[in-house]
Amino acid sequence: MSEEESYIPASLIDPTFAHTTNLASNALNSSILSCSNEYFAAASNLLTPTPPINRPGVFIHTGAWYDGWETRRHNPAPYDWVVIKLGVSSASIQGVEIDTGFFTGNYGEKASLQATYAAPGTPDSVVADEGYEGWETILPPVACGPAQRRAWNVAEEKVAGPYTHVRLLMFPDGGFGRVRVYGTAIPPPPPPAVGVEGESVGEEELSSALVGAVALGASDQHYTPCSNLLLPGRGKDMGDGWETARSRVQGHVDWAIVKLGLEGEVSRVVVDTKDFRGNFPRAVRVHGLVKGSVAEGEVPGQDHPGWVEVVKGDQPCQADTEHVFEGADVVAGSRTFTHVKLTLVPDGGVKRFRIFGRRSVA
Repeated sequence: MSEEESYIPASLIDPTFAHTTNLASNALNSSILSCSNEYFAAASNLLTPTPPINRPGVFIHTGAWYDGWETRRHNPAPYDWVVIKLGVSSASIQGVEIDTGFFTGNYGEKASLQATYAAPGTPDSVVADEGYEGWETILPPVACGPAQRRAWNVAEEKVAGPYTHVRLLMFPDGGFGRVRVYGTAIPPPPPPAVGVEGESVGEEELSSALVGAVALGASDQHYTPCSNLLLPGRGKDMGDGWETARSRVQGHVDWAIVKLGLEGEVSRVVVDTKDFRGNFPRAVRVHGLVKGSVAEGEVPGQDHPGWVEVVKGDQPCQADTEHVFEGADVVAGSRTFTHVKLTLVPDGGVKRFRIFGRRSVA
């Protein structure tokens, strides 16, 4: 696939990768292991989940302040590089975005992405070493522009992986604001079975982006995207949850649909309104789609006829609270679910949406 064939213009990046996860994000526990140089601005900025910001006229010891990764001038090597450890156990990769942010006269002219799979137990120092030879190129060198977003599809034969680390190359030097690696986490193996052979494994989180869950869509994402619902941890502020615009129509509700990373029986549901104090929903509803009710490759809508209750009725919410629904509140039964839908009554913000249960073991 040529650069021209794989190229995705800025206006199409978000819709193209709407059903994937940005794997190169510190919100998903990804981290920088090593880099060739970060004299002007730290490589860790590449993994910030929010867009780059600008602070014109602000200077630090090394020069102008930049929100991104910036290396020294006059690199004697062909390129600068940075090694990123993905926060998931492994992943498939569908596309790569380079956002040059506010770098204009100092942006990196070209970028390339390499990837590798490191077996569990491999020391970070092995992959971080400049001499590591396990890299394969999944995006050959492509041209970047000043102060803009550009993205490219990964060649079909390179998508599946699995990959655990990526190495970003910048030709010959300069600055990038963000790197976004779009794909899907591959679920880790199930934990050891409990009891005798043939019994189901223990309770796991079925809805985490870390095990391959993806947000398929929402009625409204005015302030923040619904994909934040699937991130690990409880986050740091309102900006890393899902928040909709205020509704003015009688009977209005907002909704978000999630494809589970692990299909399974549901035993517990968590709806966390942490940091949402004057704007949490009045109540929430939780529905699911049972395995077999959605065709292969189908993206179900909020009006799909197969939605059934997972949590009983409308559950009232409170500010800044982790609401846990289990026992009699969960009416999912022993059915295997593939998708879930969170409905906000009538609107508002939620930090995390977690579905726990036993994964289906084929």
